[in-house]
Amino acid sequence: MSSANPKSTEYAPPDGPLTILHDDHELLVVDKPEGLLSVPGKGEHLADCLLSRVQAVFPEALLVHRLDRDTSGVMVFARTPHAQRHLGLQFEKRQTRKTYVARIWGRLEPRTGTVDLPLIVDWPNRPLQMVCHETGKEAVTDWRVQRYEETATRVKLMPRTGRSHQLRVHMLALGHPILGDPFYAEGPALDAPRMMLHAEELKVHHPDGGRMMSFRAKAGF
Repeated sequence: MSSANPKSTEYAPPDGPLTILHDDHELLVVDKPEGLLSVPGKGEHLADCLLSRVQAVFPEALLVHRLDRDTSGVMVFARTPHAQRHLGLQFEKRQTRKTYVARIWGRLEPRTGTVDLPLIVDWPNRPLQMVCHETGKEAVTDWRVQRYEETATRVKLMPRTGRSHQLRVHMLALGHPILGDPFYAEGPALDAPRMMLHAEELKVHHPDGGRMMSFRAKAGF
């Protein structure tokens, strides 16, 4: 599969103010809009990103993790180097809890399950990823069906690992690509106004004191 899909190369990020979900002396949590890069891409035309928009308002903000350009939802930034280290270790050690909501092509059955398929970059077609049992890195996703639609299924996805494109490739591997996914969906599954993937909830331990905090943003689809 080639990555030369024009939908994957056009970049017209949305306008609009930051949607701030939480702000304190260590953390800044925002609702990232779909279509906006988390960090700058290569080239001046890809300079506009959530990090630069956040730093225009909070110059001290530091990157902790990323969401794909076409994924919307909860992203946390650090406001101190201590918070960046603390949060970074939580992601590295899988101490965070992430819940996504997605609309996927077809009827996913059974209503709950787990995908355990190792992933690796598809070098000739990068940034695409692919399943590889020989050299792939562990990737595990739990799913739970929320409701069935006429030609799609609305699901909650709970990744246990944080591989690049993990949810997108795991759903594709089940035969149910995420609607509107410019890289992995084809035919009628590609016919959607956006990629139907949203980071709905993120739970992290606060860098100051360690208490578990939960941040949520409702999906716009």
